[in-house]
Amino acid sequence: MNEEINFILDSTKENMDQAIKHLEKQLLSIRAGKASASMLSTVRVDYYGSQTPLSQVANINTPDARTLSIQPWEKGLINEIERGIMLANLGLNPMNNGDSVIINVPALTEERRKELAKQAKAEGEEAKIGVRNDRKTAMNDLKKLEVSEDMQKNAEADIQELTDKYIAKIDEHITVKEKEIMTV
Repeated sequence: MNEEINFILDSTKENMDQAIKHLEKQLLSIRAGKASASMLSTVRVDYYGSQTPLSQVANINTPDARTLSIQPWEKGLINEIERGIMLANLGLNPMNNGDSVIINVPALTEERRKELAKQAKAEGEEAKIGVRNDRKTAMNDLKKLEVSEDMQKNAEADIQELTDKYIAKIDEHITVKEKEIMTV
């Protein structure tokens, strides 16, 4: 019976790890004033009729903290890259110099910083919901097992402890991101 409980605990931990990884990925896409290639992760470019991620048709560099440089692998894609950036609605203005696309990342206003901090909190809440759903699933799976009451109580305590640990990790991530966003 202990194996079944361990399996439930392991799979719950795995699911909660996935929630944290997803949160980290989402937080990367929220810009904090510094230029980063991950800011363009949502940009899609029309590449011979199919919508392709920008990173698959060009090199993206950050020559300094306020500039993104996009070097397409085919010069004919420059206009498509500009269009893709505009359609992604990131609030960025691409400039075409004939060989590459340059983006000057504007400094964030106080209002925009607060908006981004709110967005980061919302992502954190989504991750917490995911973790709580994983806990609920684990508790339900545990109830289906035919184990002693003591084993059940111990396993429930382990699941709750795991949940608390992951909720704290999420809060930590959000605090770090908010500090990053609000730092001028």
